[in-house]
Amino acid sequence: MTTTVPDSLLEPAQARDLFRTMQTIRAFELRVEELFKAGELPGFVHSCAGQEATAVGVCHHLTPADYITSTHRGHGHAIAKGISLRAMFAELYGRATGACRGRGGSMHVADFSIGMLGANGIVGGGFGIATGAAFAIRYQRRPDVAVCFFGDGAVNKGTFHESLNFAGVHQLPVVFVCENNRYAQFTAASRTTAVADVSVRAAGYGMVGESLDGNDLLAVLDAAGRAIARARAGGGATLLNMNTYRHSGHYVGDAEEYRPRAEVTHTRDTADPVARFARHAVESGLLTTDDVAAVTAEVDEAVADAHRFALESPPPDPAGALDDVWTVGVPR
Repeated sequence: MTTTVPDSLLEPAQARDLFRTMQTIRAFELRVEELFKAGELPGFVHSCAGQEATAVGVCHHLTPADYITSTHRGHGHAIAKGISLRAMFAELYGRATGACRGRGGSMHVADFSIGMLGANGIVGGGFGIATGAAFAIRYQRRPDVAVCFFGDGAVNKGTFHESLNFAGVHQLPVVFVCENNRYAQFTAASRTTAVADVSVRAAGYGMVGESLDGNDLLAVLDAAGRAIARARAGGGATLLNMNTYRHSGHYVGDAEEYRPRAEVTHTRDTADPVARFARHAVESGLLTTDDVAAVTAEVDEAVADAHRFALESPPPDPAGALDDVWTVGVPR
């Protein structure tokens, strides 16, 4: 397990920005959960509350030219990569002003302008996309990287092996980030995966593997920073196993009969990444309690604004139902 990086590597302004992004993800997810339970949002919602540090710690090192692929639990990845909150909320409502013009919804939100190549409703669906993006980066001789976020349930899919093997053979600039929240849908990882530490699989693909506390933002910043720098320098791919925990069930409304109540309560109380970083930042002098309160208030207003924007936005025009189905210039 990696240790946390020294506070000397963070400035107060950086700490404030990092906390703001984590708090934005948390506030967004809690608001979305509330709206979905009230029957105001369509589709399914998979909350990433509790996993904020992985998204923020990784994306902190990325530029708009870098790529990420996400999962069905991808709101946090999109926000950390820089997606507009307004566009995100409008997409969840299926409005024309959404990031995908209301056509993707929660599980397929994307924004190519910031390198967010899309969330994916298929488990393991991002492996090939991220690996292909990294191959394009290498072919074009660009200094950029691709990051593939995935859950522990995806490590036993064929696409995991195929993509990591290809990335290892070609020394591609890609970082594979396992958000190991211990459960694949409703099944504990111990019942499906032979090794407890997913990072040991990296050795089979000729790449670096590392396991860390994914609820410790400083540890994520450290490990992700080294992996991304290695990829940019031509050092090839990395597999990061980030141990984390989702606060809610597999989807909003899940009865969660498969997780012991004591386990859920204990983890929420002791390993909440947002509260943990805020507490650490205050204790180390990077932030004050007033800073934390001010950022929280700013975030709440931003989320409220995005919600209002979504409600006021128009639905897509039915006449454009076939738009984007066909590539421009290709006969139907």
